[in-house]
Amino acid sequence: MSAAALTNTQSSDAGSSDYEAPVATPHHPASASTLPLSTTPGQEPDGPRKSRFMEEGIGNRSASSEVPNITPVLTSKRDSIDPATVPMRTSSSRAVLNGESGRPTSPRSPKGRTLSPNESKRRPQVSESDWIAASKISRASPPLMRTEEQGSMSASQGEPSSYVGKDLIHGDGFSWSAEKENIVKGPYDYLESHPGKDVRSQLINAFNLWLQVPEPSLEIINKVVGMLHTASLLIDDVEDNSNLRRGVPVAHLIFGTAQTINSANYVYFCALQELTKLNNPEAIRIYTDELLNLHRGQGMDLFWRDTLTCPSEDDYLEMVGNKTGGLFRLAIKLMFAESPSHQNPSTTTTDYVPLVNTIGLLFQILDDYRNLSHPTYTANKGLCEDLTEGKFSFPIIHAIRANPANLVLINILKQKPADDDVKKYAVGYMESVGSFAYTRRVLRGLTRKALLLVDEVDAGRGLGGGVRAILELLKVEKGSKEAKADAVP
Repeated sequence: MSAAALTNTQSSDAGSSDYEAPVATPHHPASASTLPLSTTPGQEPDGPRKSRFMEEGIGNRSASSEVPNITPVLTSKRDSIDPATVPMRTSSSRAVLNGESGRPTSPRSPKGRTLSPNESKRRPQVSESDWIAASKISRASPPLMRTEEQGSMSASQGEPSSYVGKDLIHGDGFSWSAEKENIVKGPYDYLESHPGKDVRSQLINAFNLWLQVPEPSLEIINKVVGMLHTASLLIDDVEDNSNLRRGVPVAHLIFGTAQTINSANYVYFCALQELTKLNNPEAIRIYTDELLNLHRGQGMDLFWRDTLTCPSEDDYLEMVGNKTGGLFRLAIKLMFAESPSHQNPSTTTTDYVPLVNTIGLLFQILDDYRNLSHPTYTANKGLCEDLTEGKFSFPIIHAIRANPANLVLINILKQKPADDDVKKYAVGYMESVGSFAYTRRVLRGLTRKALLLVDEVDAGRGLGGGVRAILELLKVEKGSKEAKADAVP
């Protein structure tokens, strides 16, 4: 084809193409990253075509500084670029020119065929970054359409002030419902539906023969102590990894550990809220002091278990005084704070704390003894649960310290055995070193001490019958052959 014919062909194609092929000159070779500009349809430029991106001196300025920075703005789908006009994607590594030799190379189609000049103008080769930028332009309008749809949806839902309750903004944050309360208290209500021996309630009623607390106050105290007791059992079962409580599966195996812990903590504060109904600042102080003691005792118990540290008998009794005795003291101290005798300064003050502490020790040591030996306890909580928990209970501490050179029992405790044969072997060992006999003697000694304190508190008023009845329930079984063998007159 002649040069003139080629020029005419290029001129006729220029009006139908949106892009202009880069033209290489000896001084300004075409670059793969150069995006050529289109010419005005029907207008034929004079002289050889040159890219407007080529720098040509215009006074003291370059031609490139005259090129405006044009950013396409699309407002609707109809204004988007026709995909047919988007330049064909080429690899950024394939340039129009051979970078090493500087010789121009002919553009090629995706199939490797050399493109004609007309095809080259219709399908110019550009860099990958320019191709991606041009491709994104055609997809600019859909988000605008989605924004309009979202705006219509928001309008249908109304302004925020129309559906956000005023309580959330100006009130306490929410309106609590009975349904939500049942959800949060689910684990607590589950355990409450399987009541225990209720010794604490019996103790409150027995002490009230002396303290004469008004019925409204007594009802609140009874409720608070019951709530704290049940909530603390939920936490105990989680921390001890127990399976049974009162003959049924523990709450955290049904409701989950996290929900059970939250329920127990929630009830602690519900109890405090209930206590404020007494309108007695001293009651809040008592509540705080004894809950601190309760957690101190529990913390030491867990520390000994988790570090396999056998405490001394004195340390163990101190822990029991905080952990078990704390809830007993809480009840009696609250009663004393609400008692008319406490309100009357002329009345001789009676100290009930020593009796309460003694009952707390008696209650816990008896619980330790029955855990390892009582068939009813086995049915409710499993065989020798303290061994499975790895707990240092009163008989276990005695057995370990009776012969420190023998490491059998402490290693069994370390394993936290679930096998009944292993646990029976451990019980046999404790029996052989006299740990159960020693525990029974301590229980009898505490019972005698408690009875003496009852007489001291009663001071001949004849009102101690209720407490004596409870102490009778806490005696070691007289019918067992072990109790008869080591009975002390």
